[in-house]
Amino acid sequence: MPSPSPDLTTTFDPDAFRDLGHRVVEQLADHLARANARQGPVLPPWTPEESLRRWPAVFAAGPAEDPTALLAQVLEDCNHLHHPRYIGHQVTSPLPWSALLDFAGAFLNNGSAVYEMGPHATAMERSAARWFAGRIGFDPQVSDGFFTHGGSAGNLTALLAARQSGTPYDVWEEGIHDPRSLCILASDQTHYSVRRSAQVLGLGGRSVVPIAADGRFRMRPDELEKALRAAKASGRTVLAVVASAGSTATGAIDPLDPIADLCAEHGVWFHVDGAHSGAMVVSDKLKPRLKGIERADSVIIDAHKMMLMPALATLVIFKEGRRSFETFSQQASYLFAGQDPSSTWYDLAQRTLECTKRALGLQVYGSLQAYGTDYFARYIEQMFDLGQAFGKLVAARPHWELATEPEGNIVCFRYVPPTLADADTFQARVRAAIVTEGSYYLVKTVLRGRTYLRVTIINPRTTLGDLEGLLVRVEAEATALT
Repeated sequence: MPSPSPDLTTTFDPDAFRDLGHRVVEQLADHLARANARQGPVLPPWTPEESLRRWPAVFAAGPAEDPTALLAQVLEDCNHLHHPRYIGHQVTSPLPWSALLDFAGAFLNNGSAVYEMGPHATAMERSAARWFAGRIGFDPQVSDGFFTHGGSAGNLTALLAARQSGTPYDVWEEGIHDPRSLCILASDQTHYSVRRSAQVLGLGGRSVVPIAADGRFRMRPDELEKALRAAKASGRTVLAVVASAGSTATGAIDPLDPIADLCAEHGVWFHVDGAHSGAMVVSDKLKPRLKGIERADSVIIDAHKMMLMPALATLVIFKEGRRSFETFSQQASYLFAGQDPSSTWYDLAQRTLECTKRALGLQVYGSLQAYGTDYFARYIEQMFDLGQAFGKLVAARPHWELATEPEGNIVCFRYVPPTLADADTFQARVRAAIVTEGSYYLVKTVLRGRTYLRVTIINPRTTLGDLEGLLVRVEAEATALT
């Protein structure tokens, strides 16, 4: 019998693991303390080429003397999402407890695609999905859902079900008979993952028909109605209408109720991309602003955006749970034994893109249980209130413009004093200067031909003072140019 390698056995020693774990948590706690104190740059100054030199493809044959030294460099080189002046993309500073649950899930390595590989994970996922379904306004006993790895995968999953539902033949076995006869209607502000989904579905990007948005970047129901009638007149089948509950660019919430009316009238699948603002259903105060979401056929919500969870964890919920089994009609007989898929709901690989899937429900279920639902409602309300307060601050300040009054915690704005010759170039320049110096991390976007600075207020420790300081910094850059 071969003897086990000493290296392989000692690396799994519980006491060594305990010591290593304590040291890692100490490093992360120190990092959190520095971030909370607003110390250091939000984003380190390294260019991609410099980062590659800092992380060369050089690996020793033997073990490192101190493996935690690598983590120290990671903490120096990473984008510091826990810094209150991180106000960039829609990825949250994760709740420490949720991160620890994510760590525990990674250590246990139980998946949730096949029940036997993660019994607890499967049960947690379904219970969390049913709770969210009830908050949306669905019947938890009829609806069903699961987590997948990101909003793009979530939108694709829902649209796969819509394609299967909307074609009068078995598209999985026969393929699409005539791609040009099928289309998807979505706002011209819709996230690019919808167009990408159409391309993956084999429909082509042109199958996504853009619907004009109003002055506040929300889909216009009158334009949607025209598009639905035009599709019918030309013999095209509309597989789905996609509405946004919190668009990526501005956070705009489409008028869900009127859109639902039109989908019901024309017998079209209604999908709500609630990746960003769908979590508003957790708050009794904010939920009425999503009126009509309860009429959707499918909804996605990113827990790694407005639920303080580590990325990625996207909930896909179907109003009628049986429709979720239409996403994929394939059967892997060695796993599912040819059973009716609805009777084996616990084998989630029948309904998801992933055949191996992390226990994504663990951090969501465990955090809801640990902190209570009111905690998350207060967090979302605080971030949305701060977004609206910042919008008012911008609007009241000389020479500042809002792209639109913010509906939540995404704010698009620009500084346009008369001394600037090219306002669009200035927004890009000042953003680059601020990000390079590391005082804030923010992004920019182009809306109807104009460049705007854009912030997502997502860190619970960000204050209005932090945001006002950003305006002062931008103004100082403009003064330096004159």
